[in-house]
Amino acid sequence: MFWFGKKDKQQRPYHLGLALSGGGARGFAHVGALRALNERGITPDIIAGTSAGSIIAALYADGYTPHHILRLFSELNVKELVDVTLPKTSLLRFDKFIKFLESRLHARNIEELKVPTLIVATDFDNGKSVAFNQGQLSTRIAASCAIPIVFAPIVIDDVHYVDGGVLRNLPATPLRDICDVVIGVNVSPMEHQHYEQNLLSIADRAYNFLSCGNVFPDIALCDVLIESQDISNYNVFDLSQQAFIEELGYKRTIEVLDNLTAEQKKLLNI
Repeated sequence: MFWFGKKDKQQRPYHLGLALSGGGARGFAHVGALRALNERGITPDIIAGTSAGSIIAALYADGYTPHHILRLFSELNVKELVDVTLPKTSLLRFDKFIKFLESRLHARNIEELKVPTLIVATDFDNGKSVAFNQGQLSTRIAASCAIPIVFAPIVIDDVHYVDGGVLRNLPATPLRDICDVVIGVNVSPMEHQHYEQNLLSIADRAYNFLSCGNVFPDIALCDVLIESQDISNYNVFDLSQQAFIEELGYKRTIEVLDNLTAEQKKLLNI
């Protein structure tokens, strides 16, 4: 899909903002999108990420190239990032994932990243979306990724946070008023395919419906939307297909960019 709309002209601190949605393993499509954008000379001035999008946003803003991000995960599987726990507050634990982030990220806090970044999570205690722009990076990424029931809420300053996709799976809203142009990459299109009759699959499907349904207001705020229905064929917990997903994101982004008008390319400085 492709949208482009003129916004009211006013002085904003950033020219180009990039919003990366949640979507589990489908988030590797963000890596392909970044590769395509880089090839066309399009560099975001600020990035907002939800859930999987927050991981890719943080790594990119930390200085990793799209190639290096893909390589970083190429030999990993889910068991190396999470632990199974007794189902009291969650099914899985994030301890390994947080340690993995801390061992790979150069920046310790969001404000230390090379590109301004917003990490979007859901304040579970007060029922609101929060865009973190400072504070410990790994903890806030974990909060942004903490799918309810699957993972326990992450406590930050005595507040419980869960996956940002609960309320804002495509984080265009926090970018709109501070950017001239907003590109959104949505890797969670509505899906209708078969699902397994087990606890994890049912929880994943319920969450998918929830997160897919809340993107429409944010889609309306994007000047350019990059989205592919084909990505719904990939399981959000399967890391084994990351190269195929990355390539799908790359090709779809190239397709969208190839359909920009001369005026739109000028606004994007390409």
